[in-house]
Amino acid sequence: MNEKFLKTAEELKPKLKRRTHCVSGEYILGENDCAVYDFGDHFVGYLKLYFSTVGAHFDAPALLKVKFCENRQEIDEDTSAYYGWISKGWLQEEIIHIDEFPCAYSFKRRYAFRYVKIEVIAVSPKYKLKAEKAEVRSLTSAKSTVKLSGGDKLEKAIDKVALKTLSECMQYEFEDGPKRDRRLWLGDLRLQALTNYYTFKENDLVKRCLYLFAATADEEGYISQCVFTKPEVSPDDTSMFDYSLLFIPTLYDYFKATGDKNTAKELLPLAKKQIEIAKKQFDGDVIRDCDRLGWCFLDWSLELNKQAGAQAVYIYAEKSLIALLRELKEDCADYEKDVVLKSKAATEKFYDGEKGLFTSGENGQISYATNVWYALAEVFGKEENALLLGRLKDHNEAIKPVTPYMMHHYVEALIQSGLEGEGRKVLRDYWGGMVNEGADTFFELYNPENPDESPYGGKAVNSYCHAWSCTPSYFLRKYYEK
Repeated sequence: MNEKFLKTAEELKPKLKRRTHCVSGEYILGENDCAVYDFGDHFVGYLKLYFSTVGAHFDAPALLKVKFCENRQEIDEDTSAYYGWISKGWLQEEIIHIDEFPCAYSFKRRYAFRYVKIEVIAVSPKYKLKAEKAEVRSLTSAKSTVKLSGGDKLEKAIDKVALKTLSECMQYEFEDGPKRDRRLWLGDLRLQALTNYYTFKENDLVKRCLYLFAATADEEGYISQCVFTKPEVSPDDTSMFDYSLLFIPTLYDYFKATGDKNTAKELLPLAKKQIEIAKKQFDGDVIRDCDRLGWCFLDWSLELNKQAGAQAVYIYAEKSLIALLRELKEDCADYEKDVVLKSKAATEKFYDGEKGLFTSGENGQISYATNVWYALAEVFGKEENALLLGRLKDHNEAIKPVTPYMMHHYVEALIQSGLEGEGRKVLRDYWGGMVNEGADTFFELYNPENPDESPYGGKAVNSYCHAWSCTPSYFLRKYYEK
């Protein structure tokens, strides 16, 4: 642990803004009855429920099940049927006893929710439970208001939900999702930071997160995919090829947004280290494929081959490093030579000239993830990238994106390739689809063709407020605001 970097991160720890929101509504509940409080919007914080009784004096405790739901569909979802590979510990529900009335019951655990469902498991026949009101003390480090952006009603609705998504994930650090994971992930941080620069402008929070990753790099300098901050700061025990490399463009984006040369210079050696370490995955100038689950992310798809896409992320990150070195007036000649070699090798190994698309793996798989990252890495020029993305759209067998994370990169690639109108349409169709489904915050995973999809073996643990979904607010302001 780098104590100097950790100290810097802790000095940047924000003060959370705390607000109280109350929902009134009286419900008389007997055994097996239930009631639902609707807070009208998504909140992250601590719940308090107010109870009394009617009938004779209570002569036994009330036994209740309380369920916290981010959207309406979760209210009636049978969580007992979930047996996926992500722990059931993430299910947002508690069984509680209340021994005395009247009572204001405060939950010690922080939750992310809009709806609170109260089910009465048991009360004495002599009395009934009276639920009187519900109250949440919400938490965020984001400032309260940002003027909405967008060209029409739909885009403004998308922007409102995106801003809410980002603000709910802005706690003591940029969290992945306030319902599930609740920690700092590098891929998410990069997208949150980009959106933050155009909205809340809490740039010290980005700086804090950069130093948390720097502080927890291993002895070789390798940066973890995510960082835990409770009960103490600690890195995850694994890393993902692309996430570690994305530390470089995240640092470069921070420098461009803030002009903070001291931070850029102090963290530059770690940025360089990510390239040096990533090179070990190469045979010559071509990246080796890997069958270890999670070695590289790109998108949530078990069928997605990551080999070619990983090389594209490497090229993208190295170009960001070159740009940062030029800004800092540092030597970048070796990196410039290397990126030329890696780009040439990628086109020779992975580009199928007949199909006009990049392929990946020994079976020549074609996917959005692979081709989008090559467009972003600008291995070809702007016009050729536009043709590449057009061919990709027309390729019916290409593996499509399933997460807002990958959809962000698709929209970015379209815009950078001169297809701003197509990028805007994708933004409206995809994120607008979630708005039309009643989203208060944007989801971790959204597949319009399969709304029940989950990478975890069951959607009960899906997150419906997720950091990587917030970027419409970035696109609308950077590219489409008049």
